[in-house]
Amino acid sequence: MKNVFFPLFILFGVIASGFVVVKTDKNEKKFTEDLIPDSAVFSSTGRNTYFILEPGYRLVLKGMDGKDSSTLIITVLNETKKVGGIETRVVEENESVNGRTIEISRNFFACCKNNNSIYYFGEETDLFDKDGNKIPGKDSWLATGNNKPGLQMPGLVLLGARYYQEIAPGIAMDRAEILSTDNAFTTPSGTFKNVLKTEETTPLEPLEKEYKLYAPGIGLIKDEGLVLVQYGFVN
Repeated sequence: MKNVFFPLFILFGVIASGFVVVKTDKNEKKFTEDLIPDSAVFSSTGRNTYFILEPGYRLVLKGMDGKDSSTLIITVLNETKKVGGIETRVVEENESVNGRTIEISRNFFACCKNNNSIYYFGEETDLFDKDGNKIPGKDSWLATGNNKPGLQMPGLVLLGARYYQEIAPGIAMDRAEILSTDNAFTTPSGTFKNVLKTEETTPLEPLEKEYKLYAPGIGLIKDEGLVLVQYGFVN
C-alpha cells in the first residue's frame, strides 16, 4: 500500500489491492494479514473511534459464571516497550475470579498515524494458581522474527472487514470480523449507540467463536459474559 492509504475492506472478503491474504483452504473466509501502510509512522499514544490508547485510561468489566464473579480490568499504563524497533504502549489486563487474580497480561499496542489504526505487537502473559504463584502463560509472543503485528482496531471501520489481530504462527492467531456497527447496548455504565460488534476466531481452535462489543469514544463494553461497569481516566 501507498503511504497515507486507509485500509479498504469490502463485504465478503474482497480485499483492496496491496493486502496479503491468509487462506488455509478454498472454503475458508479470507482474512487480511498485512495491513501496515508503507512508510508507516507509529506513536505509543493515540485513539480512534473504538479504541483509546492514552495513559491512565481504564475499563472495568464484570460478569457472573454460575456462582463465580469475574472481573476484567484493562488499564493503559504510563509505560512503553520497544518491540521490533517500534515503541509500543503497555496495556495491562487483570482478570480475577471471586476477587482472586488468575491472569495478568501486558499487551503492546501502537497507533499508526497514517491510518489511525491500532496495531497489536504482542503480549506477555502470566497465570496464577490458587496460592498466588505465578505461572508463565503459553500465549506470550512478540512481533519479532517470524511473528508480525496484527490489527487490533482499524481506524476506518467498514462492515465485513476481516483481519488478523495476532500473527504468531502456532502460538496466537486471533482474527476478527466486523459484523455490524449500528447496535445499541445497555450496561451498568449506560446505554450506548452505534456499537461495533465483532466475531473473533482462530485457526488454532477452529470450533471456538467469541463476540465483542465496542462503543464509540469508550472502547470495549462487552466481552462474552463480561459487561462494562466503569470507564474513564485514573490517576
